Amino acid sequence: MKTLLILRHAKADRDDASSDHARELTKKGKKAARRIGEILREEQALPDLILSSAAERARRTAEETAAAAEYRGDLKLLEELYLAEPHAYLDALRRFGGSAQRVMVVGHNPGIEALIFRLTGAAEHMPTAALAECSLPIDEWTALGPETTGQLERVVRPKELED
Repeated sequence: MKTLLILRHAKADRDDASSDHARELTKKGKKAARRIGEILREEQALPDLILSSAAERARRTAEETAAAAEYRGDLKLLEELYLAEPHAYLDALRRFGGSAQRVMVVGHNPGIEALIFRLTGAAEHMPTAALAECSLPIDEWTALGPETTGQLERVVRPKELED
């Protein structure tokens, strides 16, 4: 059994005049990303590997989350996860998952919601900084295929994180 953590990037600045790829996190977004990291640390649910879209808002979400979780593993930035569809996430997991038991992917909607649906059949709303945890009945990431059907274990949404 493998565990996949699926994190949508945290809230980004819509007023940023730069490109969509370069949008920065807002103050609220950074706080939400850090809270997700704290939850992972508190629950001893740290990933063994983080794969993130290379877009600024996803990269910063991954970094803020990792720092708050005290994560010391690899964080790979992948251009192919920018606004990606489920097949891109599955390809990345097969290529980079290796021996990791728990992998976290950080990306964008609508691809994040489509990935959850593709893997579990659950139609979940994933607002910014929402985290989904899925268990997958595979022994190796290379076995992740079109027939793989997992279980959605939980979704943590930002409104549930407010102190």
